[in-house]
Amino acid sequence: MKFLIVFISFSLTMLSIDLDTIRIAYKEAAHDKTKVAALNKQLASVNKEDNIVLVAYKGAAITLQAKYERNLKEKKRLFIEGVTYIEFAIKKSPNAVEARFIRIGIQENTPKLLRYKSNIKEDKLFLLKQYKTIKPKILKKHIGEYILQSKAFSDEEKAVILVP
Repeated sequence: MKFLIVFISFSLTMLSIDLDTIRIAYKEAAHDKTKVAALNKQLASVNKEDNIVLVAYKGAAITLQAKYERNLKEKKRLFIEGVTYIEFAIKKSPNAVEARFIRIGIQENTPKLLRYKSNIKEDKLFLLKQYKTIKPKILKKHIGEYILQSKAFSDEEKAVILVP
């Protein structure tokens, strides 16, 4: 019975949240303050029992919310909450390309003061190694665009993305 309830809950979450829509919303929210609240609203029902990629996106959305919070105490609380979701997702599924992509994006754009930059090199190498096999195409495109604009990747590493 418990399994059935978990399965139904998981199915309803997956039906109501389209991953491609979340990917696009995340990309937009990362560059547009006005879209952060909408992304958080879309992911509000996600919990740690859901799809691990959605859990990572929820963490990223919360850290983006922290970026624009004015109250320092609330900013810190939101940041820690968001990072906790991201790290949970990666711990649960260390080979999840999308979760690693989310983490490197957050870590690269986090102020040094917060000391959340320790996995950039590891995630960078992981993404470069996995890049040619990434599916679906929209995810591969998002990751490729990120790598090409990122300061964490060298010109030689960016060249890997340009090779068909």
